[in-house]
Amino acid sequence: MNKLLLLFRENHVDYLLYEHEPVYTSEQASKVRGVELKTGVKALLVRKVKEQQFFLADIAADRKMDFRKLEKLAGSRKIRFGTRDEVISVTKCEPGSVHPFGKLFGIETYLDESVLQNEFANFNIGLLTRSVRIRVDDLIRVLKPTMIGNFAKA
Repeated sequence: MNKLLLLFRENHVDYLLYEHEPVYTSEQASKVRGVELKTGVKALLVRKVKEQQFFLADIAADRKMDFRKLEKLAGSRKIRFGTRDEVISVTKCEPGSVHPFGKLFGIETYLDESVLQNEFANFNIGLLTRSVRIRVDDLIRVLKPTMIGNFAKA
């Protein structure tokens, strides 16, 4: 969390910090933040099975990931979600609290176009009890995603 807030300060990103009860789903998070579900960003740890590489797939919280589309975009024949242990090992975050900035974990970040449809992005910052709101423009500028594509479905 501190690395992320430091990254925001170094890059002059205005943010609103939320402190709230623990949330385990995107629906719970949007409710405690008092925002629309679609403004949430789910950061999903994904593993390219054959290559044994991890990356983050960031999508709007009201969407689900389309594995076939993401496999094509990632250039991998088979991908899967990271396990609970892998999420903890790679991100040092509790599942459900992973933030969308893969570079802070040393992995690539793929961003779905669904996130770009909002003015603000809301997401957890490594804890189930803290999250932030930043402008989507700042998210793109600081995130510098490996790829922006269409790999989510309603």
